Amino acid sequence: MQSAQLILASASPRRRELLEQIGVRYQVRTADIDERARLDEDPLDLVQRLAKQKAQAVWEDSDQTLPVLGADTLGVLDGRLLVKPEDFASARQMLLSMSGRMHTIYSAVALYHQAACELALSTSQVWFRRLTEAEIAAYWQQGEPCDKAGAYAIQGMGAIFAERLEGSYSGVMGLPLFETAQLLQKIGIRVL
Repeated sequence: MQSAQLILASASPRRRELLEQIGVRYQVRTADIDERARLDEDPLDLVQRLAKQKAQAVWEDSDQTLPVLGADTLGVLDGRLLVKPEDFASARQMLLSMSGRMHTIYSAVALYHQAACELALSTSQVWFRRLTEAEIAAYWQQGEPCDKAGAYAIQGMGAIFAERLEGSYSGVMGLPLFETAQLLQKIGIRVL
């Protein structure tokens, strides 16, 4: 087995799958950081700060021989963050608020290498079709929205709600592959 090309500062199975999709070998180390927004922090600033802090925390805790890739993804509707639902009532409210409307997904990627940090950002818009109460209840019963920000997974059953997407499909999943590949290629890591 070939050795890792980088450290992924995330436990997300979707980010692991996406890196594997482009042929990148990695090891996983998670970062223990406070992910709460600061007072009056803009979502765009928040997503970039979190990606950078995750990568930096793992870089500083490593032997600094492998580059570290950190990422964060946030959904925003009407200036509010689309977080993980606490229960069915909060998932229902989020999904109803997105019904028939567009929301924005920001996905930031940070790469620490030789104590320098490169940052890239992907912005996508997702339009949901109108959702019914029965669909929302049935979707909740499937279990998919329970631990997903925005109460849906674009790569799962939640895809039936997305009428249109402009931007990065992989970015909506949690790791924009175009931007990630560009960062990796800058430091000599081949993809594919």
